[in-house]
Amino acid sequence: MINFTKHIAIIFLMVITTITAAAQKTGFCGNTNKAFLPGEKVIMKVYYSALGAYIGAGEASFTTALERFNGKPVYHCVGEGKTYSFFDNFFKVRDRYESYIDTANMSPIKFLRNVDEGGHKIYNNVTFNQASNTAVSTNGVFKITECMQDVVSAMYYARNIDWNKYKPGDKIPFDMFLDDEIFHLYIRYMGKEKIKTQYGKFNAIKFKPLLIKGTIFEGGEKMTAWVSDDPNRLILRVESPISVGSVKVDMMGYSGLRYPLSSLISFR
Repeated sequence: MINFTKHIAIIFLMVITTITAAAQKTGFCGNTNKAFLPGEKVIMKVYYSALGAYIGAGEASFTTALERFNGKPVYHCVGEGKTYSFFDNFFKVRDRYESYIDTANMSPIKFLRNVDEGGHKIYNNVTFNQASNTAVSTNGVFKITECMQDVVSAMYYARNIDWNKYKPGDKIPFDMFLDDEIFHLYIRYMGKEKIKTQYGKFNAIKFKPLLIKGTIFEGGEKMTAWVSDDPNRLILRVESPISVGSVKVDMMGYSGLRYPLSSLISFR
């Protein structure tokens, strides 16, 4: 249980980056935002199961605002994760991730990770220089690949990708910068289907990301994610086995969407 609660926020944040497709491998470098508005808020609930029954263990929220950073207009996107009070008794998690994203091309300018996991605190402040392909973090200077994304900016970048040009089975590579490392990953597009979540029934787009072996995940393509099949491209559900039991993350609330959530077929 401790292994799970320790990673509630990072599970969700790693999951959403799995829909960051083809940024540098196919020339899909730079994009304009047509999917979300400043003021949007999305709530996700994390469920854990070890004996077949899922129980609510924590939640994550994502908010957006329009600000200025070094004289440049940016989207300030914040992701926060926390355990519920019962799970605080086992391992209290209070995680906060922030990304300042260039409104012109959806690339991150600054990323902050400020987490407290069972009293173990981590702070990392990363400034990206996309022109020189470097990232300056609290711990040093690192070389990065082109069109690099962080774990928060990735979600918002991905929501502006046209998935209609992919066919089921396509493997889509991408790079991500996290904890001063570059991760070379991919997702496999699985097509479209209807999915029933704790919130309701949706028309959805389905993916399987490649996971890194050695974390609480087993590695390979064992995680499955679904996003809304409408212009919002909201993450709806994520499921995965972990080292002990399994985890499920469902979208449970939202406000300030740019478009109606037309993928919603019916409420639960």
